[in-house]
Amino acid sequence: MAKTKTLKVRVKDKHAKLLSKMARSVNFVWNYINELSFRSIKERGMFLSAYDIHPYTKGAGRELGLHSHTLQCIAAEYVTRRKQFKKARLNWRKSRGVRRSLGWIPVNTNAAQWKNGQVFHNGHYFSVRDSFGLSDYKFRSASFSEDSRGRWYFNVVVDVEPETSEGTQSVGIDLGCKESATDSNGDGVTGREYRMLEQKLGIAQRANNKQRAKAIHAKIKNRRQDALHKYSSKLVNENAAIFVGNVSSQAMLKTKKAKSALDAGWGLLKTMLSYKCDHAGVVFEIVNEAYSTQTCSCCGVIPDSSPKGRASLGIREWVCSECGAEHQRDVNAARNILALGHERLAGGIPLL
Repeated sequence: MAKTKTLKVRVKDKHAKLLSKMARSVNFVWNYINELSFRSIKERGMFLSAYDIHPYTKGAGRELGLHSHTLQCIAAEYVTRRKQFKKARLNWRKSRGVRRSLGWIPVNTNAAQWKNGQVFHNGHYFSVRDSFGLSDYKFRSASFSEDSRGRWYFNVVVDVEPETSEGTQSVGIDLGCKESATDSNGDGVTGREYRMLEQKLGIAQRANNKQRAKAIHAKIKNRRQDALHKYSSKLVNENAAIFVGNVSSQAMLKTKKAKSALDAGWGLLKTMLSYKCDHAGVVFEIVNEAYSTQTCSCCGVIPDSSPKGRASLGIREWVCSECGAEHQRDVNAARNILALGHERLAGGIPLL
């Protein structure tokens, strides 16, 4: 059974001016729909659907330099976000100023094709740095997006044939702040990419060098993604079942560990493992990691010698007072998470 995958390629900078112009038109349509929807709710008590909005934007694509299908995509996206955030009016998309919205141009299915070694959309050819061999894929929905440095990317959904993992082992993963991830085999990701470049970033910010600061932030992001991609791919290739603790970076935002938690990229790692396991036929589960650090992975009890509470965060190695087993804190937690994952598989997942 074919799976879908999103490919992201860099658009060459010579097209930035045209794409920025199209993005401003997208913002204009978004803001028009935003006001139209709000007035409909306020004056008639009616929530407009994407189908209801289409007649109001019909024919505007030619005047604004947008594909007619792009107008439909904007309306559909607006209605989706309005329902998601449960608001009568969403934020305006700003085309200028310090807080301007990053460029976004949605592309409907079959509205973009690969022609003459380039991406063809809305009567224009866009040269890209093709690292995936886009000629081998049939494009589905897509979009052009801009990053904080003004670089443009083409994101396209394609069908791919999944490759089943040949791994036969299982692994548990403990997520942490000092080490982004540690598995039950003793491997992991060190992370802390932000900390490594924090000094250089501070120098750039104090000098008010915004371009340099943006470049350092981009380097931090790329390093984090590269490390997590390599680690998640290794896990999927070597294992048949992967279990991760249910710790959440969002839950840490109100604590003193917020900076380290966000830098660790827990949510990003879980997302990568989720879709990679789905493509490779690997079992992926998130289990409750409560007391996984305190419990001895050998005897299964919580001894008096185990690290407990925030005051014991500095204890990285300890010895079980019950069975005498020596533990590395994160590896022990990962092994307990692995054991919990096996219990859940043995007992089955209850229906909600």
